[in-house]
Amino acid sequence: MADYIKWLRSKVGQQQIISVALVAFLENENGEVLLQKRMDSGLWDLPGGCLELGETLEEALRREVYEETGSNDFEILKQFATYNWGDFSYPNGDKVQPIDICYACKISKKSIDLDYQDEETKALAWVNLKTDNKPLFNPKMQQAINDYLKMEV
Repeated sequence: MADYIKWLRSKVGQQQIISVALVAFLENENGEVLLQKRMDSGLWDLPGGCLELGETLEEALRREVYEETGSNDFEILKQFATYNWGDFSYPNGDKVQPIDICYACKISKKSIDLDYQDEETKALAWVNLKTDNKPLFNPKMQQAINDYLKMEV
C-alpha cells in the first residue's frame, strides 16, 4: 500500500504511532556523507523514510533515497544498526515512536545533483561527519552518526 503513513494518519490523526524508517549513510569517494536539508523544518537529516506495506527494507531504502535525492545509483554495503528513539513530534504535530534502521552505503559524488529539490528536500550537502556540525532534525540521530564513525565498512 503506497502512502501507508498517510492512510494510518487518516485513522488516528496526530496520535502517536510506531514508524519504521530506513536511513542511508551515503558516503562518497572522499569520505563525505550526504545530508538533506528538510523542507518541513529547515534542519538537516540523512536521506531515508518510512517503510510501505509490501516493501522489503532495501526496496524502501532505495525508494526513499531516490525521492529525497533524485539518485538511485548507490551501493548498499550493510545494515549496521537499529534505533528506537522514543517519543518524537514532527513540525506538523504528528507524534511518532520512530524505529530507524541504518545502512552504510557507497555512492559516487557525481551521482548527486546538489541543486536537487522537491517537496521534502530543500538542499543537499556533502559533509565530513567528524568535523561538520549541522543542526539535526532529530538530535538523537547524533548517536547513529557516532556509531557510524566507529564502524569499519
